[in-house]
Amino acid sequence: MYLNSIFSDPERVAKLMDIAKTSLQPMLEGAVTYTIPLTIISFIVGLILAVLTALGRISHIKIFRGIARVYVSIIRGTPLLVQLFIIFYGLPNLGVTLDPFISAIIGFSLSVGAYASEIIRAAIVSTPKGQWEAAYSIGMSYTQALRRIILPQAARVSIPPLSNSFISLVKDTSLASLVLVTEMFRRAQEIASRNYEFLLVYSEAALIYWVICFFLSILQQWVEKRLDRYTS
Repeated sequence: MYLNSIFSDPERVAKLMDIAKTSLQPMLEGAVTYTIPLTIISFIVGLILAVLTALGRISHIKIFRGIARVYVSIIRGTPLLVQLFIIFYGLPNLGVTLDPFISAIIGFSLSVGAYASEIIRAAIVSTPKGQWEAAYSIGMSYTQALRRIILPQAARVSIPPLSNSFISLVKDTSLASLVLVTEMFRRAQEIASRNYEFLLVYSEAALIYWVICFFLSILQQWVEKRLDRYTS
């Protein structure tokens, strides 16, 4: 019924086409200037945090295991949106005021770090014990065995699930609009609030997200095929 009413009115169709054209550029600008950089920076920082947390979880030192376990439990047990609100809206009560973009990076990095740490930890634990024993037998220390033997194998196993986490992060960045980051979805909200064409504008935003994730999926498949060449 809604579509019939649109296509039966040429002026309405022309207006929607004009809105679609004019809204595309600002949303793409939001994706290039905020969404994609926010995703990349947060994932890199989160990945570093994930490796440290994973190593903490398998550490022989109890305090490291405890800190890592509590961190993962808190982040996995609370909504990402609540975490962003605490960082951006809550910390000012303690005298800590952060830029919206920095707040989003911190929130997303903490989230990636917690979830990715479990992926990396599982990959490390799944490495055959014989690999450790072989490393020790040739005189390697625990750190050397971990760095030269275990982590490279764990990295290859971790690539597929970590790639999925990266793709999910692209979509999660839309939550940054709620802490005043003018990323792509924030631009879509601003445009839709002016012309009231919510279905059109939000559908256009969804299409852009899908295109980005589609190309990332292709890249993921290419990386996995490259890694398969080194397995036998």
